[in-house]
Amino acid sequence: MKGEFDLRALLAERGGERYELHARYLNHQLPRMLHTIGFDKVYERAEGAHFWDADGVDHLDMLAGFGVMGLGRHHPVVRKALHDVLDAQLADLTRFDCQPLPGLLAERLLAHSPHLDRVFFGNSGTEAVETALKFARYATGRPRVLYCTHAFHGLTTGSLSVNGENGFRDGFAPLLPDTAIGLGDLGALERELRKGDVAAFVVEPIQGKGVHEAPPGFLRAAQELLHRHGALLIADEVQTGLGRTGDFYAYQHEEGVEPDLVCVAKALSGGYVPVGATLGKDWIFKKVYSSMDRVLVHSASFGSNAQAMAAGLAVLSVMEDEGTVAHARRIGDLLSGRLRELVPRYELLHEIRGRGLMIGIEFGRPSSLGLRGRWTMLQAARKGLFAQMVVVPLLQRHQILTQVSGDHLEVIKLIPPLVVDEADVDRFVTAFTAVMDDAHGGGGLMWDFGKTLVKQAVAQR
Repeated sequence: MKGEFDLRALLAERGGERYELHARYLNHQLPRMLHTIGFDKVYERAEGAHFWDADGVDHLDMLAGFGVMGLGRHHPVVRKALHDVLDAQLADLTRFDCQPLPGLLAERLLAHSPHLDRVFFGNSGTEAVETALKFARYATGRPRVLYCTHAFHGLTTGSLSVNGENGFRDGFAPLLPDTAIGLGDLGALERELRKGDVAAFVVEPIQGKGVHEAPPGFLRAAQELLHRHGALLIADEVQTGLGRTGDFYAYQHEEGVEPDLVCVAKALSGGYVPVGATLGKDWIFKKVYSSMDRVLVHSASFGSNAQAMAAGLAVLSVMEDEGTVAHARRIGDLLSGRLRELVPRYELLHEIRGRGLMIGIEFGRPSSLGLRGRWTMLQAARKGLFAQMVVVPLLQRHQILTQVSGDHLEVIKLIPPLVVDEADVDRFVTAFTAVMDDAHGGGGLMWDFGKTLVKQAVAQR
């Protein structure tokens, strides 16, 4: 039939051009970077915590699309829900009715957040943060938002204003009024609050950049300070929420913490349809939407669409039925425990930290003379190169996908799908041990690759 669209045929015909197409029409630096570090593979299909390349080789996913694939890829319950909602041919996004799916998903999310009352649905984590910033500033009548150094809350202008990495902020000023404090620095928090212009403090209970957890008692004490000064606590759970750290939310690890606004996204999508959600207290929402004239004062064109809501409902159903949160806690404890046993064995391996299936592996300066010289060479060229030296052989020799947890950091972050099992833990620990053995051997392919990275880093200065 003339004009018939055949997706399978299109991919069969043009799929091999993927890197060329991206270089020509999208971010041209991405394929360049992938070619440089040997990550320019062709993946054909995926299921659960695994995907397969064009040669049929099985790869273990320890990245989960930066946390999006909480239930792994192509969970059958989520797939069925999306087929069902498409087949239902709902009258979606009319904008002037109230469809049932958003209310049902909000109800189910709030059941895990008993101190919160209402939800706004957007399309991403950065949009969830933008919503929280707007709501906090309007509800308090104050302009300034506090955040933590090394924080990551998104890359749109509002969320960029509370981004703790200058590399993301540079060249995009002016941003919103903001001030950074150290994670755990209650003194700095109180000093800023005394100025009387702070609307909120936004914080990741465990920072994605470097996998740093808020010190014990910090969130509870921060909450008390904020409320005493008329400001709000915003918990950014975009990456840490929905079971990632072994509780439904990471802030729940500390008793008595009840944020005024909570941002979630990523895993709520089921890996299919972008979705973000901002959960908040009733009085905040009622102040923002204070009259019928303000009914559309904050909205999103694709927010609450049927496909995203169906995916979210299916995700929460699976998590409850399959005990995903408890599984993440158990497997995370197993993996971090196995990795901690390696710390005394390798002088380049300094610390294992994190909770549940959000684990940071930090490398540091070795004590022996030979290794120290090689480490110094890498650090002089660019901090973070050693961690990248570990990531590359994990993929190329052991078919395990990982990445560093941020630019200029000697930390690898493990955020696998929450469905990984004991066999996956064994596979990762075995591969990681082999890579560390090679690194401490003082020669071999790892350090040869390190020299290549050094040359590239120097050339880009």
